[in-house]
Amino acid sequence: MNHLYFRALRASMIGLLAMAGLLFVPAGTFKYWQAYLFMAVFAGASAAITVYLAIKDPQLLERRMKAGPTAEKETTQKIIMVFALLGFVALLVVPALDRRFMWSPVPPYVSLIGDFLVALGFLLVYFVIRENSYAASTIQVVEGQTVVSTGPYAVVRHPMYAGALPLLIGMPLALGSWSGLVALVLFVPVLIWRLLDEERFLHEHLPGYTEYTRKVRYRLLPFVW
Repeated sequence: MNHLYFRALRASMIGLLAMAGLLFVPAGTFKYWQAYLFMAVFAGASAAITVYLAIKDPQLLERRMKAGPTAEKETTQKIIMVFALLGFVALLVVPALDRRFMWSPVPPYVSLIGDFLVALGFLLVYFVIRENSYAASTIQVVEGQTVVSTGPYAVVRHPMYAGALPLLIGMPLALGSWSGLVALVLFVPVLIWRLLDEERFLHEHLPGYTEYTRKVRYRLLPFVW
C-alpha cells in the first residue's frame, strides 16, 4: 500500500512540474497569477481525490493510475488518447501564449469563474468514482464488473465525461484567455469519439449494458444528447 502512495505522489509531482513547464515557458514570465491559482486549484482537487481513493478504494486508484495511450489495449483508443493528450496540452499552451502576446485577456472575475468550473468538474468526478469502483482511466471490463446505474449514472451514461466538460471549459478561462477556448474545438470531438467507441466496447463485453442504455437515454448531457 505504501508503494501505491509513493507512486501516486510521484505521478502527481511529475504532472504538476510538466504543467508548470507548459504554462510558464510559453508565457515567457513567472508573473502569471492566473497560472498559480489554476495550478493550486487543479493540484488541490486532484490530490483530494487521490487521498480519498487511497483510503476508500485503493484498487480503483491503481486502475486510474494506468492512463494514456500506452495503457489502452484497443488500437482505436490508443489513437484517441494521443489526440486527447494533444488537446489537453493545447488547453494549457494556448492560454499561456495568450498571456505572452495579450491576444484576448479576460477580466480577473472571469478567471475566478474558470477556477470555479475546474473545481466543479473535479467535484462531479468525485461523485462518479464514489459511485463506481470500476471507473478506470482506460477502457476495460474486469472480472466481476457489473453495470452501475445509480447516482449520476441514472442521469447520463457517461457522467465522468460530463464532469470533464466544466473542467475543460474552465481551464482557459482560469488561465486568463478567451482564445484558449478554441482548443476545445480539438478536445471535444475527441471526447465524443472516445465516448462512442467506449459504448461500442461495453455493448460487446459488459453484460447488461445494452439494457442499461435503453433505460438511460442520454449519453453526456441530460435532455440534449
